[in-house]
Amino acid sequence: MTILEILNLKCGGCANSIKKGMLAIEGVTEVSVDLETSKVTINSEDVTVLINVKSKLASMGYPEVGDANTIIHKAKSFVSCATGRMTSETE
Repeated sequence: MTILEILNLKCGGCANSIKKGMLAIEGVTEVSVDLETSKVTINSEDVTVLINVKSKLASMGYPEVGDANTIIHKAKSFVSCATGRMTSETE
């Protein structure tokens, strides 16, 4: 189990997008997102998966705390958030 603290996490829409994105990574077996603490917990049997997880989070607009948080990251997080909100309403 790995816990990552991320930036730009705003709501349940963000959490839905993150869960969907992380579960699409081969080797990730479980994902949970804590909105209050901005922490993502990843379960994986393969420790090398962490590199892919961090990269995917950043590409979705949710870089890890301590990494650069550019305007592009912030914009992508809004898109991910909106997508997550639409997905949760249709499911």
